[in-house]
Amino acid sequence: MARRKKGKSIHGWLVLDKPRGMTSTQAVGLVRRLLEARKAGHAGTLDPLATGVLPIALGEATKTVPYAVDGTKHYRFTVRWGAESDTDDAEGRIVRTSATRPEPAAILALLPQFTGEILQVPPAFSAIKVDGARAYDLARSGETVELEARPVHIDSLELVDFPDRDTSLFEARCGKGTYVRALARDMGRILGCLGHLIELRRTRVSPFEEAQAVSVAALETAAEQGEDALLRLLLPVEAALHDLAVLNVGQNDAARLLRGQSVLIRGRDAPHVTGPTYATCKGHLIAVGRIEKGELHPIRVFNFNDLG
Repeated sequence: MARRKKGKSIHGWLVLDKPRGMTSTQAVGLVRRLLEARKAGHAGTLDPLATGVLPIALGEATKTVPYAVDGTKHYRFTVRWGAESDTDDAEGRIVRTSATRPEPAAILALLPQFTGEILQVPPAFSAIKVDGARAYDLARSGETVELEARPVHIDSLELVDFPDRDTSLFEARCGKGTYVRALARDMGRILGCLGHLIELRRTRVSPFEEAQAVSVAALETAAEQGEDALLRLLLPVEAALHDLAVLNVGQNDAARLLRGQSVLIRGRDAPHVTGPTYATCKGHLIAVGRIEKGELHPIRVFNFNDLG
């Protein structure tokens, strides 16, 4: 007899305002425990030093995580000039120092080199796997970690404040896989002054905005008020699918999609699109798929709907 999974079938997104010092795994565990949810995951790791938007998927929302992770992320961050650390941020050990400090004009002149598609070497202390082991585990054990440069896309990088000669505040919009710590490191090296990240706040992950983020204190207060208060903090599963086309289907087609079968797109109201699309029936999310040659082919189907 199969063992029954513990927890409640709760589906949706909670946008947590992750506090400094908490890991992303700890944040997911907290949300899962307070909601007594059976299944949870997050869309995009934040380092313990970082704060801000951490979208947490519950139940069937975990099937939409890739669509959130692949979206644009917005960051606000502070770089301290004059020192480089082994982790590229304030959590690490200072390994090199410099008496040089950059002028604002030099920083502004540098920024175009870090926009568009660039090659970036990830920090040695990162979750990237090297021969089956996490890079940060190898680095912590004293091994020299050499990671290959990889392409990342940065939509914009702006200098927004220069409070003193030692620190600069930036805002960035970038794609999946970008390490802001590496940006701080690389800017410092090119400027000849060295640098490392001392503060980082994520303000957006694809559709999920800072204004939607719930603090740990607010989450715990809702938990004291009961399950209904907690559930009111959730966004629907399809919140992560805002960039996809939407297709409304009838019950027969919904049943086919739920069985993993493709459906023919018909009727004058059918979308004239190809590519990623999600299907609904009577307001319920049914499947995510791709429209090709007039048919919707399901990729992910959702198992919480009552089609009535």
